[in-house]
Amino acid sequence: MISKLFPGTDVFSQSESILRCTSPVDKSQSAIALHLHWCALDPAMQLEQLSIGATVPDIGLLADPGRPEKPELVDARLLPRRGIGSMAGRIALLHSLAHIEFNAINLALDAVWRFRDMPVDYVSDWLRVASDEGKHFMLLFDRLHQLGSEYGAFSAHNGLWEMAMQTAHDVLVRMALVPRILEARGLDVAPPMIEKLRHSGDDDSAAILQRIYTDEITHVAVGNCWFRYICEKRDLDGTAVFRDLLKGPNSAWLRSPYNIPARLEAGFTEAELELIQEMEEEYRIAMG
Repeated sequence: MISKLFPGTDVFSQSESILRCTSPVDKSQSAIALHLHWCALDPAMQLEQLSIGATVPDIGLLADPGRPEKPELVDARLLPRRGIGSMAGRIALLHSLAHIEFNAINLALDAVWRFRDMPVDYVSDWLRVASDEGKHFMLLFDRLHQLGSEYGAFSAHNGLWEMAMQTAHDVLVRMALVPRILEARGLDVAPPMIEKLRHSGDDDSAAILQRIYTDEITHVAVGNCWFRYICEKRDLDGTAVFRDLLKGPNSAWLRSPYNIPARLEAGFTEAELELIQEMEEEYRIAMG
């Protein structure tokens, strides 16, 4: 079925086809289908697919994934802040989360498509993440319709994909900064959002966020796993590498308070969590 929808002889070309898809629903459903298709292959066939598509593409060939005309993408600083005590505020929150999940599908598939010298388990992990993000998007997409809105009704920003492009040159940098910094941020902010939604009486939306939060712990764990794998393979000190990558503007993404239990469950070490807090403070001092 996947080959009919998205022609390609290997998992890389199939991932690219889904990346280029402009329909959020089709992209979500196809990411789910591709993961099922991959899991149905025997290990020998999976290895054969990796060898078929082993040539690493020019990273400039996919500077932008497919996306719909709406939402309009604007500077993140121009987006209004809304409380979630009102229905309008909750709808805006759900739209923002749907946009994050849509971008997360692209980031997970791009991690497969762009970095082709990684093991089979790496591909399996990121296809699973892409499938999860597709399921998350559809939950939010349907919830928006239940509340009389739709994806694309509000403006959004492109920060997640911009970070994907900034880390496109090296899988180590991608693993360090996307799952371990950007996605891990969701572990910090989700529990208070869930509690506020429950307090406002929106248990249905709270249940969706709880599902996303639980899955995101495993997604961050995938990033931690492969970051450490690459550091070991390159004989690098992971903590030192992480500190170097967080110097400067990358620390702008660090915002306390941190959900320490969830981050530990996702595979961070105590030393890494201390480092994150140190780098946040260094950045704050540097910025005055």
